[in-house]
Amino acid sequence: MSTMQPSTTLYDTSAYPYRRKPAPSFLHAPFAGATYRELGYLLTAFPIATAAFVAAVTLLSVGAGLLVTVLGLPVLGLLLASARGFGAVERLRARTLLDMEVPAPAPVRPRRPGFWGAVTARLADGPGWRAVTYQLVVFPWAVFSFVTSVVFLSVGWAAALYPAYHWAIARFTPWPGLQLFDFSNETGVHRYYLSSPWQIAGFSALGLLMVFLSPLLLRALTSVHRLAVRLLLGAL
Repeated sequence: MSTMQPSTTLYDTSAYPYRRKPAPSFLHAPFAGATYRELGYLLTAFPIATAAFVAAVTLLSVGAGLLVTVLGLPVLGLLLASARGFGAVERLRARTLLDMEVPAPAPVRPRRPGFWGAVTARLADGPGWRAVTYQLVVFPWAVFSFVTSVVFLSVGWAAALYPAYHWAIARFTPWPGLQLFDFSNETGVHRYYLSSPWQIAGFSALGLLMVFLSPLLLRALTSVHRLAVRLLLGAL
């Protein structure tokens, strides 16, 4: 009697390096926990990527400079060991904040005993070199995604909530409303304030549009991180 084998689905993490959950609807997404977990991933990626980039550049430079002596080899081995450590942190963050399951590469197994056996095993570690590549190439994107997400969300929510605090600007400042620009030229001084009901409503509507588009932006920004983690930090 034949036995039925379980079919492989999209949620089978043994066959796929990450799992997907249904994306929240357009109206629900700005308030969904998944959106703010993605935001948290982007915000924490900046300091972690900075530390990883500095460590990689420093150890790679020192190790390459010392290759004229045998001292460069242990430094490069330390580079690869630290890269694996940063890679483990990134896989943990991806699992916690992006709902990705990325299997870790196999551990390094020296073929010869002793210190130099461990060093040479590290230098031949392909996943370690991929992790170093991740540290170097992801840093610029981490900076860009951090700045973009913070600016877009800050401006969006500030504009969307403008009707709630417009009164404070008009009461406690000499401005009749939020000042968008102030410049002078040969024709005089030009100032523009958001003070009329239509201006306030229009500015708030623009902010609401940015708020509802922000989950799509965050998903686009984190998609690059997802791809990099999957290709450079997982088991092949």
